[in-house]
Parts: sequence; C-alpha cells; structure tokens
Amino acid sequence: IGMSWMIVTVIGAVFVGAVGVAYVNQHDLGGQLTDAEAIFILLSQIIFHPLVAGFLLAAILAAIMSTISSQLLVSSSSITEDVYKTFFRREASQSELVLIGRIATVAVCLVAIGLAFNPNSNILDLVSNAWAGFGSAFGPIILLSLFWRGLTRDGALAGMIVGAVTVLVWLYVPLLPSENGPVPLESLVYAMIPGFFLSGLSAWLVSTIGRSVKPKVADGFDVMSDTMTQES
Repeated sequence: IGMSWMIVTVIGAVFVGAVGVAYVNQHDLGGQLTDAEAIFILLSQIIFHPLVAGFLLAAILAAIMSTISSQLLVSSSSITEDVYKTFFRREASQSELVLIGRIATVAVCLVAIGLAFNPNSNILDLVSNAWAGFGSAFGPIILLSLFWRGLTRDGALAGMIVGAVTVLVWLYVPLLPSENGPVPLESLVYAMIPGFFLSGLSAWLVSTIGRSVKPKVADGFDVMSDTMTQES
C-alpha cells in the first residue's frame, strides 16, 4: 500500500511539472514564474477558481506545517537524548533536558530559515544531497548486515564514516579542473554512487582484516538466516 501510494504521488508530481512547463511556455508566463518550485502554486492560481485555489494553497500549507512539526520534534529529541544526554551529561535532569530540547528546536528553525532564504539552494538539491548522504552512510551497512555474516562493529563504523565523508568531499570540495577553476566532483556522477561503493568496500575490508565477529552476533545471524530460509 505504501509503495503504491508513493508511485502515484511521484507520477502526479512529475505530471504537474511537465504540464506546468508546457503551460508556461505556451502562454508566455515565464515572467510570473520566478521560482520553478512554485509551478504548482502558479497553476492553481491561474487555472482554478480563487475558492478552489485557496483550498489547494491551504493544503500545501497544511502539509508543510505537519512536516515541520514532526521534523522539529525528531530533531530536538535526537539532539537532546542521543547527543547531549549520551555524550555530555548522562545525569541531566528532566527540566534540563526540556530546556536543551527547546534550544535545539530554535536552532534547527534558524538553520531551516537560513536555508530557505539562500537563493542558491532548492528543495531538489537539498533532498538529493540528503539522500546521497543517507544512502552512502547506511545503505551498504544495512545490506551487509542482512546478507553477510562477517560484518563487524568496526567495519560498520568504518563504512558509515567513509560513506558520509565521500559524499561531503564529492559535493563540496573542488577537485575537478575546469575552465573557471576547480569545481566539485558532483558534475561527473551522483555522489551516492562513489559513496555507496567506498562505504561497502571499507566495511568489507575492516571487517575482514580486523577482529572477527562475536559469537553472539554470528549466532543471531544464523538464526535469522535459518528463519528466512524456512519461511521462503
């Protein structure tokens, strides 16, 4: 059900973008479209009655607000519990954690506002870069942990670090020569591809060269593998 809904949503988004480009070009509305990401808003205001357009714009605002609220809660909770309490003050009181959570919420809001006002950033690039980082850091580790018995803790950490660093270097460090000076390597290939490969390679090398898997972990993997084999 989830994948079916995602497919419908993606097809709808692509369709809106394609129709929007054709409509803007046909009616010479390029001057009204200052931001390509606002094509849905522009079409809603032009094609539909103001009452219907108001409902559509309200739906966009509702989706934004629901996403913001959940992301702020997750971010502040993660910073408070996983970072502050784990690494800095394990004995922190509940009132102190609440204060840190509120400060983290404000900090995340300020960062988001800064990104929103940056004219050189857009949603597609931000999402693409985020998924490149997530996919490179965690994708190979998840796959290896499911299908390879020899993955160790050190190997997993090495894979996550190498994958994340590779994506950051690929996106932001100017290493590729060009006519106007060195530019980042992202123009060659999507950052997730080298990040995924190097992350998996690092995890495999460190796991193979370093300490062997703990017997408890190996036994758990064998139990899971046997269970999956029996169910299939």
